[in-house]
Amino acid sequence: MKNDAEIIALRQPESVDDPLTEIARGGARQMLAAALRAEADAFVDQYSEAILPDGRQRVVRHGYGPERSIQTGIGALDVRLPKVRDHAAGSDDEKVRFTSNILPKWARRSKSLDALLPALYLRGISTGDFQEALAALLVADAPNLSPGVISRLTGEWQQEYDRWQRRDLSARRYVYIWADGIYLQARMEPQAECILVVLGATPEGRKELVGFQVGVRESAQSWRELLVDIKTRGLSVPPEVAVGDGAMRFWKALDEVFPGTRHQRCWVHKIANLLNKFPKSMQPTVKAHLREIPLS
Repeated sequence: MKNDAEIIALRQPESVDDPLTEIARGGARQMLAAALRAEADAFVDQYSEAILPDGRQRVVRHGYGPERSIQTGIGALDVRLPKVRDHAAGSDDEKVRFTSNILPKWARRSKSLDALLPALYLRGISTGDFQEALAALLVADAPNLSPGVISRLTGEWQQEYDRWQRRDLSARRYVYIWADGIYLQARMEPQAECILVVLGATPEGRKELVGFQVGVRESAQSWRELLVDIKTRGLSVPPEVAVGDGAMRFWKALDEVFPGTRHQRCWVHKIANLLNKFPKSMQPTVKAHLREIPLS
């Protein structure tokens, strides 16, 4: 007699069978669990010589916390954080507490995924489209990345940016600065906007982002506002050399704010301008020769 009670699971239209991802996710889950256990065991070992008067070990492993889902680049991983107990008498403030460096207490996403979110946002992904945009990365829905969460994150990014824009530069010194305008891809405004960027090189040779702001084209007024802001925040020692393209508006603003800084044309812009005058068949050879000039 045929069994009519058998239930057959039907594939959802948006579902995708990906055994490789499932294997990777299973292995990642096991590795994460093993790493958390090893971290907790190492913490307990630090107190292996701490013995209570009744002979018991003071600090011991004590099961696991509730399971929670962590969003990663290969999908959600369900993990449980090991718990540690301190049997010593006293208030809770005096007791030893275990805090995982691998999995912080309130973490719901991996750091690599958190780093991806601002990049997607800057690429024009709206708050309502994040779950759909990340579906291919996370393999399933992203419950911790709802439009409300993304709106909260964008607010935090704005606060972080505001703090960075107000940071003190009095202890900084830059031997060289590079200035350039990066034009935005979007053209929704009647006037073309660009991001004015200033990079600096310290005496130790380390490059740093000094400042940036959105300006109207590369006007002298926009450059002046950016340079004045950098100087106002404490950059009292002017850079020795400024490197930029042939736009005279930057040089005009530089002479007003840092009159002692010398000018140097950017070789990358120079080479690009010269190559435009040559046929394409000659450009690779000419480019190789031009690159040797600054080194000679």
